[in-house]
Amino acid sequence: MSSTLTASTLLAVPLAPLAGALLAGIFGTALGGNRFGRRVSHTVTIAGVFIAFVLSVMTLSAVVNDGARFDQIIYTWMTVGSFKMEVGFLIDPLTALMMSVVTFVSLMVHVYTIGYMADDEGYNRFFAYISLFTFSMLMLVMSNNFLQLFFGWEAVGLVSYLLIGFWFKRPTAIFANLKAFMVNRVGDFGFILGIALVWSYTGTVHYKEVFAQAPQLATMLFPGTQWMLLTVTCICLFIGAMGKSAQFPLHIWLPDSMEGPTPISALIHAATMVTAGIFMVARMSPLFELSEAALSFVLVIGSITALFMGLVGIVQNDIKRVVAYSTLSQLGYMTVALGVSAYSAGIFHLMTHAFFKALLFLGSGSVIIAMHHNQDMRWMGGLRKYMPITWITFLLGTLALVATPFFSGFYSKDTIIEATAESLLPGAGFAHFAVVAGVFVTALYSFRAYFMVFHGPERYDQNPEPHHDHGAHGHGSDKPHETPWVITVPLILLAIPSVVIGYPYIEPMLYGNFFGESVQVLAAHPTMELLKQGFHGPMAMALHAVQTLPFWLAVAGFAVAYYCYMVNTALPAKAAHALKPVYTLLVNKFYIDWINENIIMRGARMLGTGLWKGADQAVIDGAVVNGSWRGIGWFAGVARWVQSGYLFHYALVMILGVLALMTYFVWLNK
Repeated sequence: MSSTLTASTLLAVPLAPLAGALLAGIFGTALGGNRFGRRVSHTVTIAGVFIAFVLSVMTLSAVVNDGARFDQIIYTWMTVGSFKMEVGFLIDPLTALMMSVVTFVSLMVHVYTIGYMADDEGYNRFFAYISLFTFSMLMLVMSNNFLQLFFGWEAVGLVSYLLIGFWFKRPTAIFANLKAFMVNRVGDFGFILGIALVWSYTGTVHYKEVFAQAPQLATMLFPGTQWMLLTVTCICLFIGAMGKSAQFPLHIWLPDSMEGPTPISALIHAATMVTAGIFMVARMSPLFELSEAALSFVLVIGSITALFMGLVGIVQNDIKRVVAYSTLSQLGYMTVALGVSAYSAGIFHLMTHAFFKALLFLGSGSVIIAMHHNQDMRWMGGLRKYMPITWITFLLGTLALVATPFFSGFYSKDTIIEATAESLLPGAGFAHFAVVAGVFVTALYSFRAYFMVFHGPERYDQNPEPHHDHGAHGHGSDKPHETPWVITVPLILLAIPSVVIGYPYIEPMLYGNFFGESVQVLAAHPTMELLKQGFHGPMAMALHAVQTLPFWLAVAGFAVAYYCYMVNTALPAKAAHALKPVYTLLVNKFYIDWINENIIMRGARMLGTGLWKGADQAVIDGAVVNGSWRGIGWFAGVARWVQSGYLFHYALVMILGVLALMTYFVWLNK
């Protein structure tokens, strides 16, 4: 451990946003008498996140440049026998990078919120929530044990529930936050089972001690089966990641979560909470590396998510839902990287994606404000001349998303595609097809949204049903115009890393020793080593891209979008009619929501009703509870008849008893 990292400094990172959240949440609301106004509330929360960001960057610098490390228990909460519940921090390159990404995006979202939520009556409450979310996410990524990881895991889920349902007077928002909460409970059930298995067979929840016992765990079978214990454990842990990182089929909550205000779409559903599962699997690489079955499971789930969620994005008309399905698809790419043991590539894509996807969400919010809170892209168009800053930053984010050479998204996404080609794991062939086909799909839905919003004829005055978002910031002018500086400045600051951060950092992060011991890869999975042999620098990689299939697929996606939405605008409707079964399938999101609501939930309701009436009412209430008192009452009635007080009754019982005993002994002596 280096002396440059101290417990007090590290504690200040999560506690600064927590302090801001408590101050704004108590004194800025009716709970504390509304003593803080809007200016004070947003000042204390932004100050807390800014302090966390500065300290996180200093920590990253110390870790990368000075080799500083930290792995200590900060506080022992409870000891039960040999089991200790502790708060502790593990600071290594993976943690330091996540801390910096989380705090930077959170800081941009906090500043942006000043403009976006300007007219909302829940202004102070919203700042308290997003600051509390930042604290929860930092506790998650900084943890050095499974218990604290689970605390952060559940805390981000709880705050996400509060934020998705922030406009709690809307039935759609209430439905969305309940859906998110319930779906995540399914994933979290698997997650806690995985943690329980780890503790049961290692006797500890500390990462370092668990990883030291990983080779021993790899030799054990799950009781009563021929399954490897480590495979079952890793799949249970990954089910938690499937819920939190919205992987098929537990992805259904994320598109509906767009009911929350746009700033939380950027904070939670682009850069932080949904990447918690990706971070967790990378952190657990010493366990996952010892189970090829678990890696194949991760790979296939990620592949399905990457391709099929992108296809759904093509038919969405709500600008935020397009970006939401894009997020699902890109999370699938990250998961695929984890499956082929390219952990560094997955985390690299997590970082680049955090910047350009937060940019696209916040850019969408800027457009929504200009459109008087209409989110339907069919009633936009021609905004480029009215909103030059939003236009250019949104375009830069789109170019990064579609993996344009030299942009940040190109370096991370292209590496993942190459990694699938090098992998020999079962499912790698399907994964390679999915991520390559996904390039065309990504370009198609991304440029479809771009052209519908910023180019073509102006349609903002033709909307038959203009939608006004609950209490959000609006403008009095009929014509759209650029948003205030508190919105455009975060867009510019996010656009910079979206463009440039890939070029200088791909070599040290993927082919250098940036992550060091943070992730462990076995020699049996040499994916990144094979890629390293063919890597000749970021310039050569970008120039070589024009000779590869993914580049031309992205160009084809751009060309199709341009022709359909700029040249022959009647073609999409004709194609939808000609391919009606496919179009219907995509519009209904592969009927996964229908299956959940009409088969799984109905089946669960029937099972619940059966257990209630059959087990609870009939067996427990009817037989056990009511049956017991009825039996006692019957026995008491019989006993009361025997104890009559009449001498001849007692004499009769005595005679019958003697006769019974005599008969019994005679029978024994035969």
